[in-house]
Amino acid sequence: MASIDEDPFGAPVRKKIIHELGENLDILSAHELRERIELLRAEIARLEAAAEAKEASRRAADAFFKA
Repeated sequence: MASIDEDPFGAPVRKKIIHELGENLDILSAHELRERIELLRAEIARLEAAAEAKEASRRAADAFFKA
């Protein structure tokens, strides 16, 4: 049986948004800001890795079809 938080149609549950671009930062402590910076750095690294993987896949396909 599905829990209350799960979508009965199988859609993935979205993560809570931790940081919103343009958000008012005045209410956050220095510690909270540093935590967010670390989370954002990790997300940037994840995005860069995904972009590199897609570019490598594209290069491999281009090389295959040029041969």
